[in-house]
Amino acid sequence: MKRIFDEVNSLDKRCYEKFALTEDILMEHAASSMASYIQKNHKDKKSILIVCGSGNNGADGMALARLLYKAYEVSLYFYTDLKSPMAKLQFQRAKALNINIIETLYEADIIVDCIFGSGLNKPLKNDAISLINKLNDINAFKIACDIPSGINNKGQIIDVAYEADITITMGALKTSLYTDSAKEFVGDIKVANLGVQREVYEGNSNKYLLEKEDMILPKRSKKQNSHKGTYGHLNVIAGCKKGAGVIAAKAAFGFGAGLVSVVCHEELDLPYHIMQTHFLSQNCTAIAIGMGLGKYDKKEIKEILNNDLPMIIDADLFYEEIILDILDKDIVLTPHPKEFCALLKLCKIADISIIELQENRFFYVELFSKKYPNITLLLKGANVLISKNKEIFVNPYGSSVLSKGGSGDVLSGLIASLLAQGYKSIESTISASLAHTFAAKAYKKNDYSLIPSDLIEEVKKL
Repeated sequence: MKRIFDEVNSLDKRCYEKFALTEDILMEHAASSMASYIQKNHKDKKSILIVCGSGNNGADGMALARLLYKAYEVSLYFYTDLKSPMAKLQFQRAKALNINIIETLYEADIIVDCIFGSGLNKPLKNDAISLINKLNDINAFKIACDIPSGINNKGQIIDVAYEADITITMGALKTSLYTDSAKEFVGDIKVANLGVQREVYEGNSNKYLLEKEDMILPKRSKKQNSHKGTYGHLNVIAGCKKGAGVIAAKAAFGFGAGLVSVVCHEELDLPYHIMQTHFLSQNCTAIAIGMGLGKYDKKEIKEILNNDLPMIIDADLFYEEIILDILDKDIVLTPHPKEFCALLKLCKIADISIIELQENRFFYVELFSKKYPNITLLLKGANVLISKNKEIFVNPYGSSVLSKGGSGDVLSGLIASLLAQGYKSIESTISASLAHTFAAKAYKKNDYSLIPSDLIEEVKKL
């Protein structure tokens, strides 16, 4: 996993003070990183249009133009008059080379957005909105310098944003690149070296970007002398919508649980390998509850929730006050945005709309985890946020393939399976979430056609 930062100005300052680097040196390395990417990956392209703003993001663009001059047909377009000292200095350097400066946009092979960067902290003016819309309409490969223009320093899009194919961000990853709003605009994300390796440039952070290597699959190669009980016995509590519980049970069995039982008072038509019980099994090692629960017997559910077994809670229970009694436990919660808003209100943390939550996902996840440090929280979304205590982990691999009924029930089953097998709550949630998203990525049929059983089959192939 890699560190993510809310801001990097303090990291730049550390380079100046501790390593005797200058703003100019950092900027040259930033431009060099962008130039190296372009020359390595776009040898077939001829023309490059670099659109510059008034500050240091524009200065990065002018430094890039100088480095690519003569290797490509480079043109500079200025959104407004230059303001920062570095922008004025880089303009002098570009002008000395007679780099082409244009006043009318044209269709270049590559467009580089260097208008605002990560410093944007106010709504766009009408001329900026018009410019970004025009750039988006041009058929070209689009690169954003640091962050696509129009995305503010909180990752919010107030008006419009530049639609990048790749974002080359400076020095370190930033939380503003990993909001759900930003996901449509950032494209691939690459970090530019600023004169020292990232291990040197970066400081401490409580936020991390998950990678495939962080996924721990419950492989059994080291356990030859074992039996089904060695791998746990999961109990899935089925509610009014029984299909949700059955989906979770199937997913759990396919992800390594030795035994899976669905707890339901009505007789169910279950697959042969899934058992049914009317009450919790005596040898139960984990519980999954909430998915499709609907109306329930409060006394019975309270007894289940008060159990000290590892537990994942999903869906309907996020609207019920009964959940407040167990938020001091080491359990897993997996709400989607609407459910999380309901939970925040129940917990008296915030009474907000889904829109407000989605614009400030990191903020409200941090608030919740600060109040309930024992809980492992997974907030579903285009970029999944997983938190426990003070740490937040981002799974960036979510896709619209998963926007189908039952996908969340599969996720619950995967997490529950690992809990039943003895994995810790945060380990189970991270690994199951990654397995969930990589299974969806591996699905080869039409992206609208995924059903839960397809997802479970792909999980088995990981």
